[in-house]
Amino acid sequence: MRKRFSIQYELGATPIEKLELPLRSRDELPPVLRGLQYIYSTPELNRRVFALLEEKILSGVQETGRNGMSLWEILVFATVRLALDCNYDRLEHIANYDNLVRLFLGIPDFGNNLKRYSLQSLKDNVRLLDEETLDQINELVVSSGYRLKKNDGLNVKVDSYVFETNVHFPTDLNLLYDAARKCIDLVNHLRRELDLAGWRKYKQWRRRIKSAHRKAAKGAKGFGKNTVLGQQAVLDYLMLAKQLLRKLEETLQMIEPLESDKGRIINKYGELQYYYDHLSKHIDLVHRRLIFKEIIPHDEKVFSLFEPHTEWIKKGKIGVTVELGLRIAIATDQYGFILGHRVMAKMSDVDVAVPFSQRLISGWNIDSISFDKGFWSPDNFKRIEGCVAHLVMPKKGRLNKTEQDRERNKTFKALRRQHSAVESNINCLEHHGLNRCPDKGMVAFSRYTSIGILAYNLHKLGNILLEQDRKKLSKNNEFLKAA
Repeated sequence: MRKRFSIQYELGATPIEKLELPLRSRDELPPVLRGLQYIYSTPELNRRVFALLEEKILSGVQETGRNGMSLWEILVFATVRLALDCNYDRLEHIANYDNLVRLFLGIPDFGNNLKRYSLQSLKDNVRLLDEETLDQINELVVSSGYRLKKNDGLNVKVDSYVFETNVHFPTDLNLLYDAARKCIDLVNHLRRELDLAGWRKYKQWRRRIKSAHRKAAKGAKGFGKNTVLGQQAVLDYLMLAKQLLRKLEETLQMIEPLESDKGRIINKYGELQYYYDHLSKHIDLVHRRLIFKEIIPHDEKVFSLFEPHTEWIKKGKIGVTVELGLRIAIATDQYGFILGHRVMAKMSDVDVAVPFSQRLISGWNIDSISFDKGFWSPDNFKRIEGCVAHLVMPKKGRLNKTEQDRERNKTFKALRRQHSAVESNINCLEHHGLNRCPDKGMVAFSRYTSIGILAYNLHKLGNILLEQDRKKLSKNNEFLKAA
């Protein structure tokens, strides 16, 4: 049975709302912890945040049984992980040995407290959060920041950047190797479970595939793909891959009639079918591209077998030829808070401009929205223009007289100059873990993005609160000196 947090403190534990944080530290952790402390110590915000967490995590769960990790602990661990851009191994160390974080969890530093968090427990509990719940908590955090700033209207800046997936650089040859080695590993797992014949030498198959792949990759490098030796290395690789494909086809026919009530066997069979299909596909792609010199259409290409949502993105940046991942659209304001974000799967800037803007306008008091030229289209401009007082959306290409007057307006020029501040927000966001996603799968990718946005906004909120704390401390010191 899970609780919101431990109400009964143990001997030696300091109440979370009374914990003192370093006011002059330049580390990323104290501002995030100060933001979490504000959530904990503000009754209305506390009630709303934990109501959202209860609805997501505790809905449909029995109120009996062993005590699980509290909702407060889950929230702290999720945000600390992204705030420090660390993996689960470092998070485990922080959870068990970082005294300040443990105090925030309600664990006293008095005596011999042996409470420990396992690596798997941290992974399983953080994964209970979802994108929708985190986005709702993020809105509450941003609204709290506006109350502290006494905001009247927002100047919003919208831009996108590439959030990379955790993949290696894809070529047809190494994707073919990925499919082959995964098929061999999965067949070996099923062989042990189902006592399948014919795969006693699976290790030899793996060595032969790896050796053929390395020779083909070396032979097809640069101008070598046009030489006789390079072509022969690729043909040998393809021949071995086809032999493996035929052997796998026979094995799949053997496995399919077998009935099993074991979920893991059904899952492994499904994975084997997936990689078998990719093995067949990439044999065809390698043959067409390297043997027949055919140009493969972009729609037929796959950029990762393990993260199939990965896209090949060229944004024309200096020194960056290509990025592998998904575009993320973000909207920031004059205070640096991120009001919202959108994962742009199979979408470009032009496609997301209108729906993203409408969602922002419906949720916040916005005076102006600025975009760069990548979001421009005549339809986008017309649909957004009437919804906001000031729209900054520079046109691509040549301007007519009306458009020149619009873009020479003083307000337009001032807001357009301010738009570049969003690049600083993106850079800060990348330092909160949203540079490369280590989690696997599209659901985990979206969840990881939302946790990163929340950690970023807690950092901004914490900075505001720490500045107020420093001013209070300064005034108290002046008063004591005067006395």
